[in-house]
Amino acid sequence: MADLRRELAGAANRLTNAGQSTILFIDEIHRFNKAQQDVLLPDVENGTVRLIGATTHNPFFFVNSPLVSRSQIFELQPLTEAELILLLRRALADPERGLGQREIDVEEAALQHLARVADGDARKALNALEIAALTTPPESDGRIRISLTVAEQSIQKKAVVYDGDGDAHYDTISAFIKSLRGSDPDAALYWLAKMIHAGEDPRFIARRMIICAAEDVGLAEPMALVLTQAAAQAAEFVGWPEARIPLAEAAIYLATAHKSNSSLLAIDAALAEVRSGRTLPVPEALRDASYAGAKRLGHGEGYQYAHDHPGHFVAQDYLGAVRRYYEPTEQGSEKRIKERLEQWRQLLPGRNLAPAPVAPASSPAEGTAKGTRG
Repeated sequence: MADLRRELAGAANRLTNAGQSTILFIDEIHRFNKAQQDVLLPDVENGTVRLIGATTHNPFFFVNSPLVSRSQIFELQPLTEAELILLLRRALADPERGLGQREIDVEEAALQHLARVADGDARKALNALEIAALTTPPESDGRIRISLTVAEQSIQKKAVVYDGDGDAHYDTISAFIKSLRGSDPDAALYWLAKMIHAGEDPRFIARRMIICAAEDVGLAEPMALVLTQAAAQAAEFVGWPEARIPLAEAAIYLATAHKSNSSLLAIDAALAEVRSGRTLPVPEALRDASYAGAKRLGHGEGYQYAHDHPGHFVAQDYLGAVRRYYEPTEQGSEKRIKERLEQWRQLLPGRNLAPAPVAPASSPAEGTAKGTRG
């Protein structure tokens, strides 16, 4: 904190005495705590310094809102393989800032491998090229030849870009769930493999799949929830690396299952009505009649026991109003539910009518992405 205040004081003196502005560059600004970031705010606002902050985290979550609101945010994207190969060729040709003073021949396959394994990181690709050049002895003609084997040894194993509590964590689980919802088992398995390789908590993966089973597969294949819950318990019981097997089985099942979000839409529609203030009283026939004096109040009067009727169904008003929240689809098992429910609704006054539109409490939750951090 003292160093930061000293730099800010120096910037103020330069601006006042010499009219010189100061560019203050802070690398990994997300490591500054709230108090340190607050110190910057006055000098940023009055123009004493021009702040450039670099961070590998999402600034909207790791940098104070006042600083973010006064800043221009630039997201640096990973370089493409073609761009990395171009940078590597420049490094080989540049005699001042690169390896141009050495006679180096690099196989095309080696360049492609360095560019691919660098995962969009120019520094990683250039460091690997330098290691290859400095550790490969010249041949009899004095030239250094970098083969694919040398390149593989220089850059070693590819490191998966994955932070346990940042954007990569949430973006990857989001891609995983959206692949399940979109019925693409191959994409789902890739994102699952990435999380497994990065050491993600299997319970986190399983929780998201359980939600997907209820939200996206739903009653179209009710066993999805049962199987996914079983996979979650199995994964926690056996741990890594065997946990990958039940998780993969559940992921493939969810991706290839019939899909229906009718349960989500139904409960959100009912919640929207409750939250709007239109609270319905419990009909007298459905009220608790188990205590002394309940019958004197009329509780339970007129209630019909469904099991005493043919088909274990009786046309009875259980709501005291005409409402339809649940609209089954014709996907998978839910088609049979729809047929059965339509028969029952024909016997209920007003229930055979088309449902009035009820706005859901929220759009289908983006619970797998950044909307539910933490």
